[in-house]
Amino acid sequence: MQRLRIYHLTEYSFSNQVTLNQHRLLLRPREGHDVRIESSQLEIIPDYKIKWHRDEFDNSLALINFHQRTDKLIIASNVIIQHYAPEPFDFLLEEYAVYFPFTYAAEEQINLAAFQQPIYLADRDIINNWILPLALYGMGTFAMLLTLNQAIYQQFRYQIREEAGVQSPAQTIILRSGSCRDYATLFIEACRWMGLASRFVSGYLHAPATEVGNASTHAWVEIYLPGTGWKGFDPTSGEVTSNQHIAVAVARNPESVPPVSGSFIGLDPAILKVNVQVNLLD
Repeated sequence: MQRLRIYHLTEYSFSNQVTLNQHRLLLRPREGHDVRIESSQLEIIPDYKIKWHRDEFDNSLALINFHQRTDKLIIASNVIIQHYAPEPFDFLLEEYAVYFPFTYAAEEQINLAAFQQPIYLADRDIINNWILPLALYGMGTFAMLLTLNQAIYQQFRYQIREEAGVQSPAQTIILRSGSCRDYATLFIEACRWMGLASRFVSGYLHAPATEVGNASTHAWVEIYLPGTGWKGFDPTSGEVTSNQHIAVAVARNPESVPPVSGSFIGLDPAILKVNVQVNLLD
């Protein structure tokens, strides 16, 4: 068992007083047999009212409404978790899914259908042309996914992108570069065009750099594999996910799960300065 403290600070400073509209927070790690939340604190300035609920993907979502105009917004999340993640290669697939391609069992198809539908329909030809030289069909299913994971890791140049949203898979292929969320989006769409149920995961990555103030949110992919369920792959590192990956939210659409989202109303020019700090400590 690994005990981990996650500190996530988001600070917005405005050049004049603004009215904050409702904000959505996805900061609380997903609990389950592998993750337990020991304690959780959320500090927010200015005065606010909070409402928690579970969204359609069972993510823990906080809705924040504010009571006054302000020139500053501070959101500080401090969570301690206990992580019991199993060994990443300790699993078995159903016999019919050992080799790719395969068809999901009828009772699974209804629930998985939405995660098999591509989002970037116009990118199909570019994605398929990129996949073709990898010769994925006929491989063992897990070996195929490892090959796809490594292909993104090896063929593209990682870059930090501060702007919101994700690149389309076609953009990532053409530019030969992208952020973790762009890599994950390409992986997901490639798998969906091949008939595999895939979903986007946002959260944190615990690595040595995260303990010295260089942490950030991270994104990876989960593929539904019969016999083991949702299995994580991180194309940014080329690895299968492990207890270093702490999931906060899952989604069908990569655009829909930023940690903090919202808007404001202010007089022009309302210049915004943003400070984000993430620390993960044992």
